[in-house]
Amino acid sequence: MADDIKKAGPDRRSVLKGSALAGGVGAMLATNVRAAQDGAPRAAVAASRIPVSLSVNGQTRDVSVDPRATLLDTLRHDFELTGTKKGCDHGQCGACTVHIDGERKLSCLTLAATVEGADIVTIEGLAKGDALHPMQQAFIDHDAFQCGYCTPGQIMSAVALVKEGHTGSDAEIREYMSGNLCRCAAYPNIVAAVKQAAPQMGDA
Repeated sequence: MADDIKKAGPDRRSVLKGSALAGGVGAMLATNVRAAQDGAPRAAVAASRIPVSLSVNGQTRDVSVDPRATLLDTLRHDFELTGTKKGCDHGQCGACTVHIDGERKLSCLTLAATVEGADIVTIEGLAKGDALHPMQQAFIDHDAFQCGYCTPGQIMSAVALVKEGHTGSDAEIREYMSGNLCRCAAYPNIVAAVKQAAPQMGDA
């Protein structure tokens, strides 16, 4: 019976040999993947870049982008406009909010190549010289931020919210700002900032 039990499954030596073989195959595959990434596919991606002309904060800027590049990455890496933040990168936190043709959009979900010819405004484009936008000043006045990481997206959404006419009540402001998350929970201060800036904005 002992012999039957022994033959029923692999022995320790077989298991160790199998593990070593699997590890070797895994390492070989990883090496091949790295080689592929460093070789022809990269050249193919580089060759597939396309020229795009974008209007950002009133300036026309020409750039060559991968067709899969997001507007967020293009703004940050190609134009060095790092005020627009990369948060979740999945369209769930609002940190990357910008204005495209006057409407708030999530730049992490927008392909750069699809907004050629559109009017794009980032947080850097709100102020007029040294004069802050009323919403920027209101965020300072009401201490509507703590770590500040989400603040650019919050401000961009807040400006759009006012222009959309969603400032009828605190509850309405919260509802239409709900796509912008603040891990520091400065929400009451954000609502107060929106209420201050709304009557001051006019054509700002």
